[in-house]
Amino acid sequence: MTDLVIRALDASDAHLFDTLPDPLGAREGHRRTRHRPDWKRVALRDGTVVARAAWWGGPDDTQPVTVNWFDVAEGEEDAGAELLRTAPWQVELELNPPGTWREDPAARTATEARYAAARAAGYELLVERFLYRWTAECGLPERPGRLDFRPEPDDAVFLDALRRIHSATLDAHALMDIAEGGLDRAAQADLDFFHWCPSPREWWQLAYTSQGELAGMHIPAHNPSGPCVGFIGVLPEHRGRGYAYDLLAECTHFLAEHGAEFVAAATDRGNHPMAANFAKAGYPVVRERINFRPTDAGR
Repeated sequence: MTDLVIRALDASDAHLFDTLPDPLGAREGHRRTRHRPDWKRVALRDGTVVARAAWWGGPDDTQPVTVNWFDVAEGEEDAGAELLRTAPWQVELELNPPGTWREDPAARTATEARYAAARAAGYELLVERFLYRWTAECGLPERPGRLDFRPEPDDAVFLDALRRIHSATLDAHALMDIAEGGLDRAAQADLDFFHWCPSPREWWQLAYTSQGELAGMHIPAHNPSGPCVGFIGVLPEHRGRGYAYDLLAECTHFLAEHGAEFVAAATDRGNHPMAANFAKAGYPVVRERINFRPTDAGR
C-alpha cells in the first residue's frame, strides 16, 4: 500500500473534499452548515481522497468546537484514524448517520467503519442521540396551558435553575461536565451555550405553576444553522407531571411565531421520557448523532 498524505485544504483546493463518496448522506445533513475551507483536512493515497474530516464552529469562533463531518473509504479506517490523530484540534467528534442506519446494511457498514476509525484515533463513545426536525407540515403541538411563561433578565436566576435541573439529569454531556467539574460547571456550560447562540437573550423563558412555583425553563434559540430547541428542563420536584411536553410545545410555538419554518432538536437515546415528549409533540427523527470525545491517549 502506498504512503498516505494528510493535508489541510484551502479555498483553492476545497473541491477535493467532495471527491469521496457519501454513503451516509452527510452532504444533505449539512446543507445548512457552513464549513471553513481551512478547517477541512483530507488523507490521500496515490492522489485519491480516502478519508476526510471537517471541523466546525460558530462564525466568531477562532477554534472549532467539533468535528461534524468524518468519512473514510472502504478499508481505509487506519487512514481515517491518522487523519483525526494528527489534527491540530482535538475536540468532540460527531457522526450523523440516517435514523435507519441500523436496519440498512450499507449504512451500518459505513457507520461502523467510521466508529472503528474514531476508536483507533483515541476517541471514546460518549452518547448516541436522536436528531429531530419539526416543520409546519407536522402541525403545531397543543399548548396545555398549565404553565405561565415569563422572560427573566437575570442570568443568575437561570444559572440556579440549571444547577437544580442538572442535579437529577439524564443528559450525557451534562453528566460529563458534572463528573469533571461539578454542578456549577455543567450549569455554566449550558449558560455559555445559550449566550453563544446568535438568537436574542430576551427569548429565554422560565415557567411557573399556577401557584407561582418555578417549574422549569425553555430556551427557544437559533444556532448558526437555524432555529432550534436550545434547552428544555424541569426542576426535579416538578417532574412526573408531564411539564417537559408543556415546555417543548411552548418553545415550538414561540419559534414558529418568530418566523421559523423548521425547528431542529436533539435528545439522548437513553432519555426515554424526553424522546416520548418529542414524539407526542410531532417531531420526527430525521437522523441520529453519535458523539465521541477524545481521550487522554488520543490528545
